[in-house]
Amino acid sequence: MTVTGDRAVAEAEKWIGTPYRHQAAEIGVGCDCLGLVRGVWRALYGAAPGIDIPYAPDWAERSGTERLLEAATRYCGPALGPDEMLPGDILLFRWRRQYAAKHAGILSGPDHFIHAYEQAGVIRSPLVPSWRRRIAGVFRFPAL
Repeated sequence: MTVTGDRAVAEAEKWIGTPYRHQAAEIGVGCDCLGLVRGVWRALYGAAPGIDIPYAPDWAERSGTERLLEAATRYCGPALGPDEMLPGDILLFRWRRQYAAKHAGILSGPDHFIHAYEQAGVIRSPLVPSWRRRIAGVFRFPAL
């Protein structure tokens, strides 16, 4: 694990229990999966990356563009391979091969990640095979 990764996991753990709120990014108040990543970024660097335009819950299915992967590359650099992921890394997921990536989480250990989704809010989930095969990109927070 890296120093930045340690800090990212510690920050993400503070968000566990935050309710799900589409497009929100406020610890304890509400967030979606992108809001969780933006909130951890804000805690690490002092300001969260902006969102270019509002996004609907089904934006990835309708647009077909890889907006999430493009933003992660812009802020974190090129994607890493799944075999290179370390705790604290950002994981992006796609539900189906033909759809753009649209879910995000933060790896919290070798077999768990922290993410937000509508039915549960922010939780720690096991990174089971059904999640692993949906990984579309692994990104590392820049060094502090």
